[in-house]
Amino acid sequence: MENNFDIIIIGGGPGGYVCAIRAAQLGLKTACVESRNVLGGTCLNVGCIPSKSLLNLSETYENAKKNFSNLGIEVSDVKINLSKMMKAKEKSISILTKGVEFLFKKNKITYLKGKGYIQSANEVLVEMDGKKSKYKTKNIIISTGSIPTSLPNIKINEKNIVSSTGALSFPEIPKNLIVIGGGYIGLEMGSVWKRLGSKVTVIEFLDHILPGMDKDISNEFLKILTKQGINFKLDSKVTNVSSLKDKTVVDFTNNKSKKREKIECDKVLIAVGRKANIGQDIIKLGIKLNEQKKIKVNAKFQTSIKNIYAIGDVIDKGPMLAHKAEDEGIAVAEILSGQSGHVNYNTIPGVVYTSPEIATVGKTEKQLSEEKIDFKIGKFPFMANSRAKVNNNAEGFVKILADKKTDRVLGVHMIGPHVGDLITELALAMEFGASAEDIARTCHPHPTYSEAVKEAALSVDKRPIHF
Repeated sequence: MENNFDIIIIGGGPGGYVCAIRAAQLGLKTACVESRNVLGGTCLNVGCIPSKSLLNLSETYENAKKNFSNLGIEVSDVKINLSKMMKAKEKSISILTKGVEFLFKKNKITYLKGKGYIQSANEVLVEMDGKKSKYKTKNIIISTGSIPTSLPNIKINEKNIVSSTGALSFPEIPKNLIVIGGGYIGLEMGSVWKRLGSKVTVIEFLDHILPGMDKDISNEFLKILTKQGINFKLDSKVTNVSSLKDKTVVDFTNNKSKKREKIECDKVLIAVGRKANIGQDIIKLGIKLNEQKKIKVNAKFQTSIKNIYAIGDVIDKGPMLAHKAEDEGIAVAEILSGQSGHVNYNTIPGVVYTSPEIATVGKTEKQLSEEKIDFKIGKFPFMANSRAKVNNNAEGFVKILADKKTDRVLGVHMIGPHVGDLITELALAMEFGASAEDIARTCHPHPTYSEAVKEAALSVDKRPIHF
């Protein structure tokens, strides 16, 4: 009976380990297979957590070097010790991954170290260092996440041509860094190395950065990042990346003018997206995929094989975000224990952890126009927010989109200080079907950044107080 389970989860990332904990809480005998030797998946080990550590450390360094003296804080001889910075990052990762392992022990979850393969609808094979073990289960949950993609004929070697994984662990600060892709991963990592001293150039195929986000946000952010010293080559297609002695050369062509350019650099970060991490065992079983090679699931997260479920980056629902995977993990565990697990994909927030931060939830103007929904806009700048002004952190704005007839909040888009935390209020408001008036009539403490949210809600009805 030791090798028999109610649930085996393949993948110990945010979706998988959260699913395991919730399933165990609900009394299901649970096992989780993870091939990395540590829990936490991409997010904790080579994604969300290490990148946020470096973003915070690099911002602290830049403030000490460039901004403190303007505020009356005199410091001198500020230096970078990159190896110490990397050790601080690794320490954060270690604490968090060990914390997840502790939670597994606390909840009596069986942690299976090794590579997991689905042998049949009720059997999982785990391989570790040549040793193979088989386990029986009533249900299987696929939570294997995603992996970085590259461009045709450009091979990531994690040396001079790197994915986000390589960009988290450069042994020295590159003099010149080329970032291919103007999405959130490229801009976050580009921001880190720019602050630490690299000359950073972002090459983006589209004519704007942050594809899919609100255009006002994208345009404002481009201005801010350009002012910070990041160079942009927009509307440009990368045609080749080649290595010449100790340099790397990136060839690209402007889509409109057809002008060809070359840039020499030390490192190239390929940040053009991620794809579902789906093994051959899943394909051999005949689990149905969509055109984007993601697993098709129904409202209960079932695949085309009834007792095999899937969550997170591998499925054809929602954005590829850690917190979305967590919510799906909880939903599946509750469904399997007879409850009504559910994820509302209309209220999943997204955050870009640069400086300033960007946060968004719900529909953009473009989406609402395409859906022929009449809406009104409320916008409030942080330069008119007292907390942002006294903290010398007043770039950006809050923008609320509300239904013209009902005043119901349909989307919120922010760029500014701490908006990654502020967005939760708006996600909660939307979850409860709140109107802009509901937010406007909620008392917000003074002086706080959150007052910008209230003022944006007031602006929907054209009655802001401080602007």
